[in-house]
Amino acid sequence: MSLRVIAGSAKGRKLKSVPGDTTRPVMDRVKEALFNILAGDVIDSNWWDLFAGTGAIGIEALSRGAKFVRFTDLNRLPIETIKENVSHCKFDSQSEIKRGDAFNLLAGHVDKNFEYIYIAPPQYEEMWLKALQLVDENINWLTEDGSAIVQIDPTEYQEVPLQNLVEAEQRKYGSTLLIFYDRK
Repeated sequence: MSLRVIAGSAKGRKLKSVPGDTTRPVMDRVKEALFNILAGDVIDSNWWDLFAGTGAIGIEALSRGAKFVRFTDLNRLPIETIKENVSHCKFDSQSEIKRGDAFNLLAGHVDKNFEYIYIAPPQYEEMWLKALQLVDENINWLTEDGSAIVQIDPTEYQEVPLQNLVEAEQRKYGSTLLIFYDRK
């Protein structure tokens, strides 16, 4: 499957995949749907692409007018792939690429506020639950009107007890479920 930027200033640019099978690239129709839902809210927004993989979501956000994206991933290969993809699309000055454990980063000192935190971790390990709960506990990662967006397989879904976030909506696209959690 070839990855590409589907709209905006970097439209049509091809993105490299991470070698091996450690990441699962988001399908174009899911990416398209996500950004159609967010529409104009992407402009001038700050994003944290938490389990960034190829960086495709964050790069798409930048291409559509986001101001800044922090890309994080635990492993070296995705980080190298993200760096190449960000440079290829000429978004270096609007990006921060950090290698680290998502849970440690979320539990750490809040150094920036984001309108969107995108959570698409490895599947079937309940990592999305832990990440979402950490965002909920450290709510100042999100701006006042910020949202956490979870991308999982629909079979992984379960209700999560949250203090500061509320589930706003779900959208299902084949074997992909997007769940939007808004700050209360």
